This record gives sequence, C-alpha cells and structure tokens, in this order.
Amino acid sequence: MSGGADSGDASSYLARIFELGRRSALQLVRPPSHSRRAEAARRLARHSLLITAIFGVLIILLMYLLDAREIGLMPPRRTPSLWPVRILTDFGKDAYVLSALACLLILVSFVSPLLYGNARARWLSFGIRVQFLFFAVLTPVLAGAVVKWIVGRGRPFVGGEANPFNFEPFVGTEAYASFPSSHAITAFALAFAVTAIWPRARAAMVAYALLIAGSRLVLLAHHPSDVVGGALIGVLGAMSVRYWFAARRLGFTIQRNGHIVPPRNIFGTRKRVARRPTAP
Repeated sequence: MSGGADSGDASSYLARIFELGRRSALQLVRPPSHSRRAEAARRLARHSLLITAIFGVLIILLMYLLDAREIGLMPPRRTPSLWPVRILTDFGKDAYVLSALACLLILVSFVSPLLYGNARARWLSFGIRVQFLFFAVLTPVLAGAVVKWIVGRGRPFVGGEANPFNFEPFVGTEAYASFPSSHAITAFALAFAVTAIWPRARAAMVAYALLIAGSRLVLLAHHPSDVVGGALIGVLGAMSVRYWFAARRLGFTIQRNGHIVPPRNIFGTRKRVARRPTAP
C-alpha cells in the first residue's frame, strides 16, 4: 500500500512540474494585455533610437581613433601575470551565465510544487524574475551571434598586424568573430536586467559590466569598439525583453508615461500577485 501511495505522490509531483512548465511557456507567448503597453512601446523606440545613435557614433570614432592604438597599450598575450584577468573574464561568458540562470529556473520548477499558499506565490514570483534574467541575456546573445557572422571582423592581430579594418563577412570562424564582444553583450545585458529588477544593485552591476568589458581589452580578445558594440546589443536586447514581460504583466508594471518599473521587492508585495500566483 505504501509503495502505491509513494508512486502516486511521485506521479502527482511530476505532473505539477509539467503543468508549471506548460503554464510558464504559455504566459510568455500570450497576447500582451497591459493597457499602457503602447506608451511603453513608444518610450522603448525613442530610447532605442537614441542609444543606437550615440553608441553608433562612438563605435565609428573608436574604430578610427583608438582601436589600433589600444592594442599597443596592452600587455602581450599569454602574459603569466594576467591569470587573474583570465579568471575574471569567465564571469562574463554567456554559457556560464545562462547555465547558472537555467539552474535557478530548474530549482524553482522543482521546489514550487512542494509549496502552498503565500510561500508558493513568493517562490513563483521570484521564478518570474529569474526567467526574465535568462531571456534578457539569451536574446541579445543570440542576436550578437548573428551580427558576428554577418560582420566577420578579425580579432586583434589576426592577419599578423593590429588592423581594426580586417573584415571577412560570413566566414563564421572564431578568428573573425570579434565584433561584437559576446562577453560584453552578456555582462551589460545581465547588468541592465538585474538593475531593472533591483535598482539598488545598479552600482555593483555597472562595475561588473565594466570589469568584464575591460578584461576583454586587456586580454587582447577584442577591440574597444567591439566591446562598445556588445554593450549596445546587450542593453537593447534586455530592454526589449523587459518590455515583452511588462506588456504581459509579468514581473513589471507600466506607469502612465510608459516607464516600466519593477515590483516593490524580489518577491512582490502586491496582494493581487500573492492571491493569484503565476508560473515562472
């Protein structure tokens, strides 16, 4: 009897996990429902155009004025004393960051079915934030991979010299995948996303993104303009994902002027959220 009961409990638990995943996927692709989503979309378009214009000019200036010079200022590749920088730069590797966020999502999926009431609502609310972080990083990383393939910019010293205008479009090799920097995309996307949820973390996350970007320059993995291009794609991608979530009332709300704001805290304190939890 106990064996049958245990088997039934296990089946029920697995069914709840499956249902949680199904609801999570459906709420991401459901039609937008927020009444102020049009204002938020216009605000997103304005800010995106402004940021793109500013960063675009900066990228061009860096390519002509600094990219080649910066290479000469950095220590030679494989310098033994750079081992701390090599460790630091891995904290901006997209595979590591996305894997960590995916593990958090899996943890939420396994723990949530075991909870009830307010505890489950708070855990699911946290799961929605983690889900936002995951897609806020994944989306610009995928976009950056496409741009890398199209642009085909050579990394520093590929071809035997410091040539910032070494391009081989559509080659798709690692040597010609300099623009944009994937580490910069990941770091700035994560920094923007974390700050969007927890504004008090802004200073720490900006420092994190700048350290990761700087490590790519010190290791001669990228030109300065590659890093700026990565920051641009990372921020734009995270901004777009934030709008996607806010328009569907997931983890964010939209003010009258179209400004997207986070909940009051990590778990959400609004009573209606606690009464009607959604899947992460």
